[in-house]
Amino acid sequence: MSETTQIAIDAAAPLLAVARRESIDTLARRFARLKRWFAHDLAQLEAGLGAVGPSSEDLAWKAARHLLDRPGKRVRPLCALLAARLGDRPFDGPVQSVAIACELVHAATLLHDDVIDEGDMRRGVPAARRVYGNSASVLAGDHLFIEALRGVTAPPLRSALLDVISEMISGEALQLERRGRFEPDRETYLTVVRGKTGALFRYALWAGGALGGLPARQTAALAELGESLGVAFQVIDDLLDLSGDPSVTGKSACADLREGKLTWPLILAAERDPDVARRLEALASSPQIDLQEAASTIAAVHAMGVLDETREMAQAHANQARAALSMLPTGPVNDALGTVIEAVLERSA
Repeated sequence: MSETTQIAIDAAAPLLAVARRESIDTLARRFARLKRWFAHDLAQLEAGLGAVGPSSEDLAWKAARHLLDRPGKRVRPLCALLAARLGDRPFDGPVQSVAIACELVHAATLLHDDVIDEGDMRRGVPAARRVYGNSASVLAGDHLFIEALRGVTAPPLRSALLDVISEMISGEALQLERRGRFEPDRETYLTVVRGKTGALFRYALWAGGALGGLPARQTAALAELGESLGVAFQVIDDLLDLSGDPSVTGKSACADLREGKLTWPLILAAERDPDVARRLEALASSPQIDLQEAASTIAAVHAMGVLDETREMAQAHANQARAALSMLPTGPVNDALGTVIEAVLERSA
């Protein structure tokens, strides 16, 4: 086995580990097959990401590499790869560029988010801002946005990526606007999530399908699949923020609560109990969070059963993604996309 193939297998391991930890044996076997099937393509992806940036790195590039060298789940580039394969297009230069761009845009938003949210941990290690400083982390994200756009040369795909980045920034800005005042609003939450998370999943699948030469009705179905998958992904993130193991998620526990963010389980809890709503508002508006009060509030949220309802919300959006998938060509690649949907729903990191 080559070194690059092993890198690809290691990069795909987090989703496989999700399946194993949850004892979902069938899903684990399916994802293992998917990983082996695309090992060469994933190795090319990792090689491409490793080549991003200048040979002589400034401080901002060091901050960028700090994140890029700790592979995440790589779900977005995998979606682009699979969507192109639906049209029988190999993982050639243009597809690689789109897949890499999706990961770079995602990484850029993580670098910026950690500064905005004052995050300390990312992917199990100190966040880039903790190692290199906030300024370098912001500039690192800027570098990655530029590299993503530079790599996508086809005008329609580049224009669409610009729109997606704008949509992601607008989602982040709306979330920031609500910081410090917990106002449970489902529509605001969904607007933020569709912008911050759904938009990039939507682009990855749509762009991959467009490169694969799929007809407009099928690229539209891929876009629908991506947005639903992105919402499901974020709702599971909300769930993990309150119930996940930080040693597995790689992020600080209850980070969203400490940052006063709207999340689905907190919205449900606030709707159900005015006292919990007041407590969440007090925590969000406090300049320094009371850890004892936060722990007590989290316990109250858990006792209300809203985590189960949150999983049902994620399941509903996963079902919408499956409905869109049913409109696409059947076969092994379609099955692989189904595996990605299930892995996103069942992940614990």
